[in-house]
Amino acid sequence: MKVLFIGDIVGGPGRKAVKQYIGELRGQFRFDYCIANAENAAGGSGITYATAQELYGYGIDAVTMGNHTWSKKEIGTFIDSDTKIARPANYPPELPGKGSVIIDGRLGIINLLGRIYMEPVDCPFRTLDRELELLKRHVKTVIVDFHAEATSEKCALAWYADGRVSAVVGTHTHVQTADERILPCGTAFISDVGMTGPYEGVIGVKKELVIEKFRTSMPVRFEVAKGQVQFNAVMLDIDEDTGKATGIQRISRVFNV
Repeated sequence: MKVLFIGDIVGGPGRKAVKQYIGELRGQFRFDYCIANAENAAGGSGITYATAQELYGYGIDAVTMGNHTWSKKEIGTFIDSDTKIARPANYPPELPGKGSVIIDGRLGIINLLGRIYMEPVDCPFRTLDRELELLKRHVKTVIVDFHAEATSEKCALAWYADGRVSAVVGTHTHVQTADERILPCGTAFISDVGMTGPYEGVIGVKKELVIEKFRTSMPVRFEVAKGQVQFNAVMLDIDEDTGKATGIQRISRVFNV
């Protein structure tokens, strides 16, 4: 099984990048499924029903979220009925949505939030155990999106999950790392997949606004940057019979849309 995982999609530029490039990648890699982190897909923060449907229309089979899951209030009106969205599983259980989803009875996806330099949530390690117990009754192939700030926390969770999941891919920092590898027991890992969105900004935001915030320490309303866009992703090769990863390849492109 080949799975394309797209790094955090940021605003309209990120969605346009997906629309323009996903067909070329499908022809090149002939992947079976496409997953994308879309917690910033609508205006740079959160997701709406319309943006979710737009992404599905481009060929994305499932989306994961993160600390901006609830930025758009309308998500509460559709997340329960949308079988393709996984929001962080270590949020309080009474919140709407699901922490894991299964696509086509073949591919399990778990979304987790980190706790280092992040908002308080339940332990991602214990939450992983709980979600895996449920998913492994149905599928062997499981991909974990660990939306976290600290590289050490991401790496630790990958080692903790080694041999029990097909891949642990980090998201959130919007900067693609060069540490992709297959761990000894068959789990693919990368600290951060990166970002699909504006290239000429500061992690997707207009650079002038971020510079102003750093210089003055005053609140600034962030806006999605314009100009060239980047497309960051990883291609995962997985043995469907065992659920073990056999390959992980970084993808990074910059182009005009």
